Amino acid sequence: MVLRTLARCLVGGTTALTAAIAVGVAAHADAATTPAAAAVFTLPPVNAKFDYQIGKAYTPPTGVTVVSRDREAAPAAGLYNICYVNAFQVQPGEVTWWQQNHDDLLLRDSSGEYVVDGDWNEILLDISTAAKRTAVAGIVNAWIDGCAADGFQAVEPDNIDSYDRSEDLLSITNAIDYLKLLAPHAHAAGLAIGQKNTTELRARGKAAGLDFAIAEECGRYNECGDYTDVYGNNVIDIEYTDNAYTKACAAVGATVSVVRRDVNVTAPGSSKYIYNAC
Repeated sequence: MVLRTLARCLVGGTTALTAAIAVGVAAHADAATTPAAAAVFTLPPVNAKFDYQIGKAYTPPTGVTVVSRDREAAPAAGLYNICYVNAFQVQPGEVTWWQQNHDDLLLRDSSGEYVVDGDWNEILLDISTAAKRTAVAGIVNAWIDGCAADGFQAVEPDNIDSYDRSEDLLSITNAIDYLKLLAPHAHAAGLAIGQKNTTELRARGKAAGLDFAIAEECGRYNECGDYTDVYGNNVIDIEYTDNAYTKACAAVGATVSVVRRDVNVTAPGSSKYIYNAC
């Protein structure tokens, strides 16, 4: 289950977004095939106070030392920053750019229609072949380079489980093979890279090069152990209900980061804003 906000798709406006993507891709057209060089990267501190700000960046609550923000937001000064990247699907605000520049990398069904994640109105990226995975990775790895240049310490590639919404056109093996193009590039850029959700990966995610996990609602769905079995205490959990938050805190809150956020991950000032940590 992936809970994200559409608001982040509109940050900066479509024009600025289009320009930023174009510059990044032009500068890093060969990013997927460039050999990874040795680099130093640092994992998020274990069981640190965390805040999930992928909807909108704001001043972190007192005591927070780790924050996740959208790749178009600035990192929080003095903290450990994780860069959110929608690596497997297309943000609604980016559809025109993809259609105009890389329409062949958008997943289509047998009728030629785009395959869409209906919950978030996001077209799936086509990672079904080695050639397409390399092409998509060239674009996404340019974004990862941007995260590093902006001062983030890690990257959070979302929608690894897009294969579940692909009408059987993609497989978990496609996803893992694609991650094998992203993970070494992130490491070469000096970034750790996390597994976002997707308990089905099990140890194959770590074998592909992933370093830690960010799990939404692992307490609610009794999945936290699926992540800690692979990544130990290098796990961050976000819960969206009070009952699940209490449950997660009791189960793993003493050893991993657990926070309570509102579903739309809003900022202070919103009537829907919720934040707590244990």
